[in-house]
Amino acid sequence: MKVKWIISGLVPLLLLVAVVAWVMINGAGIEKDPAAPIEVLNIERINTTYSGFEISISNTGPEPLTISQVIVNDSIWNFGVSPSESLKRFEEGEITINYPWVQGDPHVIKIITENGIITEGEIAAATLTPERSWSNFLNYGFIGFYVGIVPITLGLLWYPFMKRFSRKWINAILALTVGLLLFLFIGTLADGFEMGAEAPAVLQGTMVVMLGAVLTFLLLIGFDQYSQKKQALKVSSPFNIALLMAVGIGLHNFGEGLAIGTSFSLGEAALGTFLVIGFTLHNITEGIGIAAPLLKIKPRIRDFVLLGVIAGAPAIIGTWVGGFIFSPILGALFLGIGAGAILQVIYVITKMLINDHKKHLEPTVSWLNFSGFTIGLLIMYLTAFFVKY
Repeated sequence: MKVKWIISGLVPLLLLVAVVAWVMINGAGIEKDPAAPIEVLNIERINTTYSGFEISISNTGPEPLTISQVIVNDSIWNFGVSPSESLKRFEEGEITINYPWVQGDPHVIKIITENGIITEGEIAAATLTPERSWSNFLNYGFIGFYVGIVPITLGLLWYPFMKRFSRKWINAILALTVGLLLFLFIGTLADGFEMGAEAPAVLQGTMVVMLGAVLTFLLLIGFDQYSQKKQALKVSSPFNIALLMAVGIGLHNFGEGLAIGTSFSLGEAALGTFLVIGFTLHNITEGIGIAAPLLKIKPRIRDFVLLGVIAGAPAIIGTWVGGFIFSPILGALFLGIGAGAILQVIYVITKMLINDHKKHLEPTVSWLNFSGFTIGLLIMYLTAFFVKY
């Protein structure tokens, strides 16, 4: 009986393999050459060096391709490609161009394949790309520290002030936190989609964001329910909620670090400085949000330190990645994971608020909670003016 059951599952699979093999060997039955070559060359990154440009490329198309020409500002220029001018599918390479670039000037680089397919990259304002050195490593780390850990810690310092609030006002602060998180969730998704669009089309950046968000949300929901069952709790503990919130915000701050690190690495120092100031102001509210679930317990000092590091330290890692080894698809994945984690915290806090109001026979949505929720959205919206450009 068991053998028949296994065979019934294997037969369709074997038939599928046979059909796919037949099509691959004999074709689909219609033999027709494409009207144009199917070549996709992706420019991963352009570094400006003392002698010219170094361009990281990858072949993300279905066929091998060969690079035949490089044009810089409408002039054909000599170039070198390593490991070879011909790239197989998914193979990466680096183009080196000796070019007398001018500080601050825009430069347009066109890469032409053997079949005439043109891929264009642009340097908005040429400046020397920061080298990978310990001094730059530390400098970028300090930037992430200012953006992540410092404002989160300042936000957590509001805890003693909020601790004296009554139950209704604590719920209003939690509703405010939901507003903050909802704005962060939408913003994180939007940033993820934007970053995913920069990745090669074959990697499906938008889908990576969605998969990361959905799977993370479901995974955390399952883990939370397992923890409740194991500890015989009806709702999540306040510290666990704050911890999950710190994780979600930390992944969001990783994306902010990517933006800042990339801005500095591309020579947009003024923009990078502006983002540092903006994100510092913007992220103070995140620290307040993390502190909100803790108002119903007495956390220890080390709990605050742990939460601050978890929420803020990813900004440091983000600046390093953005400044030195930025990858759009990895950035999109992390932002998707962050969005899923934030959504799970929204779900848990909302559920906690609903249960508390039912317990005290109060309306699920009170005017005080609605006001807190709205204020949370407005705070994030207004402080976002400092980080949008």
